Amino acid sequence: MRNIQRERGEGKVGCIVSLLVLAILIGAGMKAVPVLYSNNELADAIESIASRASILPLATVEIQLREKAKELAIPEALAPGAIVVTKSGDHLSGTCTVRVNYTRKIDFYGLYTYPAVTNMTKNVPYMDAR
Repeated sequence: MRNIQRERGEGKVGCIVSLLVLAILIGAGMKAVPVLYSNNELADAIESIASRASILPLATVEIQLREKAKELAIPEALAPGAIVVTKSGDHLSGTCTVRVNYTRKIDFYGLYTYPAVTNMTKNVPYMDAR
């Protein structure tokens, strides 16, 4: 009987360590997921807005992308040169190229800062549907 009583507490340390690791992962996820999600939403908006480039002037495409970045709370994308829009072709068909380059810092409670670099180029073909 004494051997059984000595072994009863052995699993508590493993459980506490597992809960600690789980809490750290949840805390890190709470910091990283919103940043990564908003970056993904901006990439989707680039695809959507650039596909309408045939009916929109170049400046309007860039303004709409900056407004979307402001809506998603990505101030790094609002810096000069962070979003560059170019069009090749005419108003009937062509390609709208959007280059986005910025770095967001994810602060993990002051213990570690991770630089999330976004450097993407999207080439979106467009055609006038008139």
